[in-house]
Amino acid sequence: MTSAASPHLTGGLDTLVIPGRVDADRAELTPRGELVHGCAEILARTLAGLPATVTRVDLDMAGVHFMDTAGLQFLDVLADHGRRRALAVTAANWNGQPRRILELAGLDTTDPLSGLETTGPVPAAPPAAPTVSAVALERAERLHVLQEEVEQLRHAIASRPVIDQARGILMATHGCTSDEAWHILRETSQLSNTKLRDVAAAVTASAEADGPPPPAELRTALRRAVVRRRRG
Repeated sequence: MTSAASPHLTGGLDTLVIPGRVDADRAELTPRGELVHGCAEILARTLAGLPATVTRVDLDMAGVHFMDTAGLQFLDVLADHGRRRALAVTAANWNGQPRRILELAGLDTTDPLSGLETTGPVPAAPPAAPTVSAVALERAERLHVLQEEVEQLRHAIASRPVIDQARGILMATHGCTSDEAWHILRETSQLSNTKLRDVAAAVTASAEADGPPPPAELRTALRRAVVRRRRG
């Protein structure tokens, strides 16, 4: 029992698959991949294909390593399936970035489904009425923070190839480890007040044949970062 999504726009082709097994009246599903656009529909098809004898559905989310706001729709589908079919449903073992998203959304990371009925849809912005409740304002703020973090993660994923190339160049040039190269890039970014992706792009371009050297300010920051890293 496996469902798969189409390629999405998170910067990769890591599709969502939902393998699982049914043991007596219990279905255990183990989603793997990313909870992005289309994930709720994949889950709905998977749930619809379960035998009518199933009275409990447990999802082990340890294999999900990225989610955006579509992941909340994924949870809505699961909770709604449990209510309509009078089933026990769980979604446990969240970790990494998906766990952070649940925290920002104000959900219990050990049992996020428990808060869906009382939490309800989160408004896109606080109502203009002067009688807006503190709860509504808090939910709107959570969504704003959530959307900002997801957008930052999308940019990070899109930047990953050039950053990885720059780390490799620094490792070869300075004989450092991958972690040390990462710290050099990050510190160069901070010292020069330059975006990390732009630092990585400059380092990568300078390593090409006849490639332009990084700007003077960036070269200075890079030298300082390398020296600091060597001194430990």
